Amino acid sequence: MTQFFTTAVGRLRLLAFFEGISLLLLIFIAVPMKYVWHSPALVQAIGPIHGALFLLFIFESIRLSAEQKWSFKQTTWKVILSSFIPFGTFYIDHQILRPLASRSNK
Repeated sequence: MTQFFTTAVGRLRLLAFFEGISLLLLIFIAVPMKYVWHSPALVQAIGPIHGALFLLFIFESIRLSAEQKWSFKQTTWKVILSSFIPFGTFYIDHQILRPLASRSNK
């Protein structure tokens, strides 16, 4: 559990989780409430939080990419693209970040 706070890959995994949750809340709960029930309160609350998490995720991905010397064609673009797709960050965590974290812990 402490690797989420002590390693760069762990922090990116944590950011990926929160960014993914905020995107799902925004798309599947807040936006329908705004347009179907005319209640924009959740969009106004979750929108800025998601925006901040999105930017943090992008910047941290680029920083980690440079630090770990990831190939842009192989890895970096996939990690960045995952933040635009619902459930994408969870998939990238499973396919790229978790194996990377386990390799760096050994």
